[in-house]
Amino acid sequence: MLLASIILLFIIGYLVIALEHSLHIDKAATALFMGAGCWALYVLGLDTLLPPERIPELFRAEMIQAGGHGEGHELALHYAIEGQFLPLIGEIAYILFFLMGAMTIVELVDAYEGFSLVTNRIKSLNKVKLLWTVCVLTFFLSAVLDNLTTTIVMVSLMKKLISDRETRLFFCGMIVVSANAGGAWTVIGDVTTTMLWIGGKISTIEVMRTLIVPSLFCMIIPLIIASLMLKGDVERPPVDNSLHDKSLKPWHSNLFLALGLCGLIFVPIFKSVTHLPPFMGMMFSLSVIWIVSEFVKHDLDEATRSSTNVVGVLKKIDTASILFFLGILLAVGTLQSTGVLETVAVWLTEQVPNMQVVALIIGLLSAVVDNVPLVAAGIGMYDYPQDDTFWLFLAYCAGTGGSCLIIGSAAGVAAMGIERIDFVWYLKRVSLWALVGYLGGAGVFVVQEKFFPHESAANAEEVEQHDHEPALSHHASR
Repeated sequence: MLLASIILLFIIGYLVIALEHSLHIDKAATALFMGAGCWALYVLGLDTLLPPERIPELFRAEMIQAGGHGEGHELALHYAIEGQFLPLIGEIAYILFFLMGAMTIVELVDAYEGFSLVTNRIKSLNKVKLLWTVCVLTFFLSAVLDNLTTTIVMVSLMKKLISDRETRLFFCGMIVVSANAGGAWTVIGDVTTTMLWIGGKISTIEVMRTLIVPSLFCMIIPLIIASLMLKGDVERPPVDNSLHDKSLKPWHSNLFLALGLCGLIFVPIFKSVTHLPPFMGMMFSLSVIWIVSEFVKHDLDEATRSSTNVVGVLKKIDTASILFFLGILLAVGTLQSTGVLETVAVWLTEQVPNMQVVALIIGLLSAVVDNVPLVAAGIGMYDYPQDDTFWLFLAYCAGTGGSCLIIGSAAGVAAMGIERIDFVWYLKRVSLWALVGYLGGAGVFVVQEKFFPHESAANAEEVEQHDHEPALSHHASR
């Protein structure tokens, strides 16, 4: 009964978020209620929702060592808090601090007018040419940085390039599609590909070689459709004359644009070298830029110093969007902790013998719930060798499937917060084209594998066996 209540609360909360503008209830409030409510119901129903066989022996041993009984409600509560909730909070904190750091760097570069150097070089006003320029740039940037950071940068740039809100929102929607497509073909472009890489499921070169063409088609197909719909030119926002009153010099803009881009590019390098979470690299980059700004500001007048002060820039961060992200991830984490997502994975394996179809469905599900726990469940469920077709196809599907809904990916949530994009608006204007691109890229992957199969780590006999018989790991057999 309590499990049904958790699922019902998630569904109702999801619908309220989708109808935010009609109901006039801020999505952040709904998400927080949903996240906290789901966890409260889960903890209250631990006796039935968390059977003893699901609790690792390690936690039972810890309780006994601490003087407890190592059984019953006390053990279940200990595992729910220490083994499920706190690790989830850690994962969420990684994402939220990363998001805050990236947004602060972007806002700081903007305060020093660094983005004007980019926007001034984009001369075309034609909607189609501008859309292709922006999306192709987003695609390759997200492969180098990641889809979340790239989305924050590119959506912020759109405010400088397009004045009409409806047109700008459509461009932002296409940026989300392009960022997710670009992030899917490198191991640092999307959190799910990073997870598969760290888990030893995919290798750096093979995922790039295999997924770049399907990912390109995932972006190009919606772009072609959009090109047939768009007509005319965009109108640039009026120049803010107050900017001319600043005592900024050209070298200020050049310096902070360079620092901002180098700082963002440094994040995956920092992670690869130190193996620390990405947000640590983002915070390191932010600290360097912050320190430089403290030295630079002494030569500026009082008004300019106030507008470029990092403390002032921090106030521009959209806290409501960060709280929305917190609530959504908490709610999805409850579904993961209760075993709902694992149950779905087992059911899919039993009902759908073709593993490529399973990966395709997981990608579509990632548009509804977060792709991270879905991929985490997949890693624990399936026991295919490194660079198997299933893992590569899962990397593509989990990375790009979230584009079908605005809250289906971190990039979408970031764009939603920055530009206040309505869930229903995105559903009507972008979702169908994102779905067509997703399915088109998946089709390209299947055709590519048929005629130009990649070299898997498994031998031919293993591959043939896996093609006909789904392999469940020891986690699934429990």
